[in-house]
Amino acid sequence: MPAQNEVRVNVGERTLTLTNLDKVLYPSTGFTKAEVVQYYLAIAPTMLPHLAGRCLTRIRFPNGVDKGSFYEKNLPSGAPPWLGRDLVAASGETISYVTVSTPEELVLLANLASLELHAPQWVVDDTTRRADGAVIMDGLDEPRATTLMVDLDPGTGITMVDSAHAAMIVATSLAELGLLPYVKTTGSKGLQISAAIAPTPSEQVTDWVKQFSQRLATQQPDRFVVTMAKDQRVGRIYLDYLQNKAARNTIAAYSMRAREYPSVATPLLWDEVAAVTSPDDLRFSPADVLARIEEHGDLFADVLTRDGPELPLLEA
Repeated sequence: MPAQNEVRVNVGERTLTLTNLDKVLYPSTGFTKAEVVQYYLAIAPTMLPHLAGRCLTRIRFPNGVDKGSFYEKNLPSGAPPWLGRDLVAASGETISYVTVSTPEELVLLANLASLELHAPQWVVDDTTRRADGAVIMDGLDEPRATTLMVDLDPGTGITMVDSAHAAMIVATSLAELGLLPYVKTTGSKGLQISAAIAPTPSEQVTDWVKQFSQRLATQQPDRFVVTMAKDQRVGRIYLDYLQNKAARNTIAAYSMRAREYPSVATPLLWDEVAAVTSPDDLRFSPADVLARIEEHGDLFADVLTRDGPELPLLEA
């Protein structure tokens, strides 16, 4: 018989044992693990296509967002055999990453207080494998990205109003080059702009986004910067092109974030970005996001297309 702090539930084709559902993970609002699990179960049909085939890094907060966290790349201890996984060979080690394709897998991660799910810009179908089946991360056989990302990371003094204006500039520049930009919040202070591309080696994508970002920073040096040095980012927005590297991962669309208040990395309409007038705009709770899907569907669905264009040429 289950302990008092355990509940057995049927999810998809599995029976899961959920634990400590009354534990408060967001003390500022009293948001509990049960509510986290409920959100991830409800968002699963929309979120799973954005996770499919991607090796996930999870950030776990077993005692709440104010009590510390840890990154987890390898399979969690005691993972059931049905939890998806894939081997990746990188930097001299082989990591068994979690992959997720079903609601029960997503709920299992939520039950482990994996509040944040981070994924790369590539899927395993666009990789080369070693003889043992491990995905090759480095060298000429590195993964091929199916999206490029321009990550707008606000420096000190930058508000969402500034980020929204910057996002419109970035999107316009991408569109002028023949790419179709989509935008989402990070669930924190920044915005991320993505565009589908034909499968392209990750380092080539990184170099392209770097050149693109440098061009914007040269054109508008008071708004953009491409250096990580924090003293150079005051009052400006860092265009983080490094998020396109094969070994990097970024917050997945519809993932929760571990901030003071429960928030979600939320795809947006460009009209919403253009209409920003307050630093508090573009903040969405789990309930907000589920309501938005009822109204708009998945605003990030087209990023998943397999028919993206080749990277366009950039003028010198």
